[in-house]
Amino acid sequence: MQQIEDRILDGRLKAGDRLPSERDFAVSLGVSRPSLREALRVLEALGIVEIRLGGGPESGAVLVGTPGPGFLNLLKLQLALGHFSQANVLETRLALETWSCQEAARSADEEDVNALSTILDQMDDPVITTGEFNRLDTAFHVRIAESTGNALLAHLMGSLRLAITRQMIEAYAALPDWKETAKTVRREHREILAAIADRDVPLAVQRVREHITSFYAQFNLGGANS
Repeated sequence: MQQIEDRILDGRLKAGDRLPSERDFAVSLGVSRPSLREALRVLEALGIVEIRLGGGPESGAVLVGTPGPGFLNLLKLQLALGHFSQANVLETRLALETWSCQEAARSADEEDVNALSTILDQMDDPVITTGEFNRLDTAFHVRIAESTGNALLAHLMGSLRLAITRQMIEAYAALPDWKETAKTVRREHREILAAIADRDVPLAVQRVREHITSFYAQFNLGGANS
């Protein structure tokens, strides 16, 4: 695996490249075919390699050209196992989401604003469940990231938000009346969107920062006390 990673990092292997046959590749790496086979299975699970079955010209191992689910899956497991503290999660969310809103306030167009507004309208459904509310909450924050035009930012935001889904749902479930908190969340979302639509960069950053820190403080998550 290390040898394959080195070849990707130094440019000898690129996205879309078809790897040599198992026999030839094992020889060039100086490893056994079972060892190579195991490494490719791991890389496939990580979304780095796609194994195409069959005997035609399209079969074999190919380096994928688009981000796979591997990063998200690893992040979810790492968070579930407690490898990152709540403070780490909060700090990372603040860094990503303030940057996201900053850039969105500069570059979001009418289509982006309308898409965000539609998500918020769906969150106003009076019979919405906590699971659906959280899904739309995630969609709102990810859509802001997408409006920046930065594909990596959007991918990171989506991965992080999906990875903390269980934490968010459990936080709402602990409330005596989660819909009261949902009213605050919806209002704050509207205020964030208004700042983005007005291209008010400082206000968009301020509002998303306050939105995140107040939510975490309410549940005593991440050491947030403000």
